[in-house]
Amino acid sequence: MGAKTGATMGARGHVFLGDGMGDTRIGALLVRLRTTRGWSQQRVADEYNALEGRSAKTGKEIGRYEREARVPVPYARKYLAQVFGVDVAVLDQAVAISKGQRDGAEAEIVPPALLPEDTHVRGDPLSEDAVRSADFARFIAQRNADEFVVEQLEADVGRLARTYVSHPLMEQYVEIRRLRDGVFELLRGRQHPRQTTDLYLSAARLCGLSAHVCLDLGAYDSAATHARTARACAEAAGHEGMLAWVRAVESLIAYWTGRYEQAARLAQAGRRHRASGSIGARLASLEARALAIVGDTAGALAALSDAERSREAVSGGDEGAGVFDFPAAKQFAYAGTTLLAAGGQERVHRAIVSAETAIRLYRSADGDDQSVGDLFAAHLDLARGHMLLGDLDGTEEMLGFVLQSPPERMSASIVRRLTVLGRELEGPQYGGAAQAVHLRERLQHTAVRASLPAAHPPELPT
Repeated sequence: MGAKTGATMGARGHVFLGDGMGDTRIGALLVRLRTTRGWSQQRVADEYNALEGRSAKTGKEIGRYEREARVPVPYARKYLAQVFGVDVAVLDQAVAISKGQRDGAEAEIVPPALLPEDTHVRGDPLSEDAVRSADFARFIAQRNADEFVVEQLEADVGRLARTYVSHPLMEQYVEIRRLRDGVFELLRGRQHPRQTTDLYLSAARLCGLSAHVCLDLGAYDSAATHARTARACAEAAGHEGMLAWVRAVESLIAYWTGRYEQAARLAQAGRRHRASGSIGARLASLEARALAIVGDTAGALAALSDAERSREAVSGGDEGAGVFDFPAAKQFAYAGTTLLAAGGQERVHRAIVSAETAIRLYRSADGDDQSVGDLFAAHLDLARGHMLLGDLDGTEEMLGFVLQSPPERMSASIVRRLTVLGRELEGPQYGGAAQAVHLRERLQHTAVRASLPAAHPPELPT
C-alpha cells in the first residue's frame, strides 16, 4: 500500500501521510484508502458498522464522504480511521484541508466580528450599502445545525426505522415524535443549504414513521396528515426515493380504509418516481394486493410479476433499513395475501407456499428485522389458506402463533384480519362445526382484547 499511496506505517501500525500523496482532501484520501484495498463503498460501511456495533452507515453515505457532499464529523472519523488502519490525525488533517479550500474565501469575507460600527463614513451611501451587505452575511453565518447534528439525526432515524418493525409500537412513537419536532424547529432556523436538504429528508422520514404509527393504531386521518407532510418534506429535499415511499404509505392508508382502487392508483403513482432499491417491488406488491381485492385478477397477477422483476433488478441495498426497506420476506407475505384474494384452489396452494416462505425468511433474519406484524399477517394468511381448503386442523395450528401472542403487539390491520377470518368461519360450508365455532370465539376474543384501550397507552398520535 505504501508504494501506491506514499504512506508510511507508524509504531502502532497506523498509516501516516507522506509526500507524493497528490490530492490530500478528505474525499480523495478516502477514495485512495478504499481503492487501495479493493473495497466497495458498501464494504467500508460494513466494516464501519461492525466496529460501531450498529447498522446505521450505508455505502451511499461513504460515497457522500468521498464526493465531499458531506464531511465526516470527528465521531465518524474515529471509526473510519480504525476501518482503514490509519491514525485519526490523518483524517483530521485532510478534513482541515477540505474545509480550508471550501470555506477559506467565505472566512475572509465574513470574519466573526464582520464590520465594526465605525468603519464607514456616516452618510456615505456606498459605505452604508456595504454594511447592509455585511449584515446579510452575518445572517447567513447564523446556523443552528452543523454536520454533526445532521449526521447524528440520520443515525437516530435509521435506528428507529429498523427497530420499528420488531419493537413495541409506543416505545418507538415517543422518540419518533421528539425527533420529528426537533427537526421542525431546526428547519425554522438557519443552516447551510446542504444541511437544510438533509434535514428535510430526515423530517420526511420521521413524518413517515409517524404516519406508520397512526396507521398501525387505526388513526387513519392522522396517518394521512403525517403522510402529506412527509411528501411535502420529501419534495423540498428533492428525494425521489422518499417520494415513492410516501406513496406506498398513502396506498396502505387507502387500502385499510376500504378505498382499494385508490390504493392501486397511489401505488402506480409511486412507481412513476425514478427510485432505486426495493421500493419498486413494494409498490408493485401493494398494487397487486389492491387489484386482487377489487376482482382484477389479471391486473393483480401482472403486478405480482412486476414486483418479481423489480426484485431481480435491485442492485445494492436501500438507503434506509427496517420500515424503509422492503425485504424479500415481506414481498412473499404480500404475494400470499394477493393470491388468496385472487382465489382458486391452485392460487390458494401458491399462497400457502408464499406465506410459509415469508415466515421462514423472517425467522432466519436478525432480531431487529423480524417484523412481528408481518409474522402475524403471514400466519393469518396460512390459517385462511388451510380454511379455504377445508382443513380446520391446519387453520387452528396456524392461528396458534397469533392467538397466543400479547394483544398489545397487534396493529389495527391485524385486528381487522382476525375479525374477517372469524366471520368467514361462520360460513355454511363449515356447518356450525364445533371446531369452527371454537376458533371463531377465540378470534373474536383476541380481536376485542387487542382493541381495548388498555392494549395501547392512551397517548395516541395527533
